[in-house]
Amino acid sequence: MHIFVEPPALVKCSKCGKFTLPHAICWNCGFYKGREIINVLEKLEKKERKKREKEMKATAEEEKGKKPLSMEGLSKK
Repeated sequence: MHIFVEPPALVKCSKCGKFTLPHAICWNCGFYKGREIINVLEKLEKKERKKREKEMKATAEEEKGKKPLSMEGLSKK
């Protein structure tokens, strides 16, 4: 049999860093190509909203702290 299932190709969300399907809205943060499409925090309860805001803030700060790799850094990987 030549029938088999391939795993879906996933891409990292540019806003929150979670993996999503390509060309689709991120269901974690509601952004697509840097624009907010869905306000996900609006429908959450107060505790969940605070938790999600903390997660999004932490990942945004983490991304800012990363430096682009130089040619030497790329060759080490």
